Amino acid sequence: MPTGKADAAPDALRGGPRRRPVRARTRGAPLPLLVPALIGLAFLIVPLIALLVRAPWRSLPDLLTSTEVWQALQLSLVCATAATAVSLVIGVPLAWLLARVEFPGRGLVRALVTLPLVLPPVVGGVALLMALGRNGIVGKWLDSWFGITLPFTTTGVVIAEAFVAMPFLVISVEGTLRAADPRFEEAAATLGASRFTAFRRVTLPLIAPGIAAGAVLAWARALGEFGATITFAGNFPGRTQTMPLSVYLALQSDPEAAIALSLVLLAVSVAVLAGLRDRWMTAG
Repeated sequence: MPTGKADAAPDALRGGPRRRPVRARTRGAPLPLLVPALIGLAFLIVPLIALLVRAPWRSLPDLLTSTEVWQALQLSLVCATAATAVSLVIGVPLAWLLARVEFPGRGLVRALVTLPLVLPPVVGGVALLMALGRNGIVGKWLDSWFGITLPFTTTGVVIAEAFVAMPFLVISVEGTLRAADPRFEEAAATLGASRFTAFRRVTLPLIAPGIAAGAVLAWARALGEFGATITFAGNFPGRTQTMPLSVYLALQSDPEAAIALSLVLLAVSVAVLAGLRDRWMTAG
């Protein structure tokens, strides 16, 4: 039978008996921290509560089914989905390039990719006009060679939304790629798979959750885009007037319609956070 000394020997070799980590108990918050924290919480929550309190719940179905609101809602959903699709097609390869390929200036490229996150959306719209407008450095050739005009069209809405939303997807996918073990891709390469085949058959299934999270974030950002859209695509009902633009106009003439559309955008935002709660809203 084992003796007490024999049992204690391994612990002695490890420097003493192993103790379980004890979490520090949270005591009452000091008043100098509690007061500004509660003020900050109220600052963020009270406006949302006010939106719910002032909402015209009885007339909400009629407001949301009106022609103008329905056109803006339908256009927003279609354009946000198309912008997300564009972001997936060109954003996932860009994220893979930043995560897997070493090349000179990669840090600068990453900074430029994330620049739309901090760039004022109106400035982004002006930049798109300078690049893709009829007199832009690229747009003039599109117009003269192919007769393609992008500003103030539905396609322009998709481009503006993709410009501001794609960095969310790229950042999410790049982070997932960096966390994924590259040895699986190396094993596929040793078995004769090309680099593209390894990406398609091995890497994509591994990073699928990151792609899904980035796509949802990009879609939500595209749905709420205002500044770049109104600057690059204008505000034409049924063609370029999305929900944020409709909210802005309705607030001047029909506040109840503005509140109704705001509630739709709020519901979408809550749904996005609820869908991503395991990734963004939980602590380890």
